[in-house]
Amino acid sequence: MQVSRTQIEGLLLIQPDVYRDQRGYFFEQYRRDRYEQIGLPAEFVQDNCSCSRQGTVRGLHYQIGASAQGKLTTVLYGRVLDVAVDVRFGSPTFGEHVAVELSNENCLQFWIPPGFAHGFSVLSEVAVFSYKCTSLYSKEDERSVLFSDPDLGIDWKVTNPIVSAKDLAAPRLRSIERDYVYSR
Repeated sequence: MQVSRTQIEGLLLIQPDVYRDQRGYFFEQYRRDRYEQIGLPAEFVQDNCSCSRQGTVRGLHYQIGASAQGKLTTVLYGRVLDVAVDVRFGSPTFGEHVAVELSNENCLQFWIPPGFAHGFSVLSEVAVFSYKCTSLYSKEDERSVLFSDPDLGIDWKVTNPIVSAKDLAAPRLRSIERDYVYSR
């Protein structure tokens, strides 16, 4: 497996070893000992999966306090643009984002630690998106940032995005509370 650091500290792009032949491909989507070796938490407590149609944008979501979530994302079918935004106040990269294309063809995974808002857009006709979480979902601790906030400058690579009413009502980055404070 190959691990690449991104321009924002903490975000990792992971390329598992993929074995391909005439039948298709195989890879270990998660193996605790190997992921611990690269610094990921030993325990994931919730797995989520969504199926979305082309043009859908989900996010940007994060959780705070004891419910803060790290996420290990992957695409089981289709293509998405996966985005993480630094929401750690005081971070030298606060408000900056990393966007990576994940697909069932490239088998890439994206590690997003707590302190980042997360979202994705669907680039293929349909996408099945899967992610492991380090904490359970908590409605009370859920927060969001407006996906189309011009201060973020994210190119979601879709036109006329399909977005939930909840995500459309999210605050801009400049209006979020100081739920995360950066510390080295």
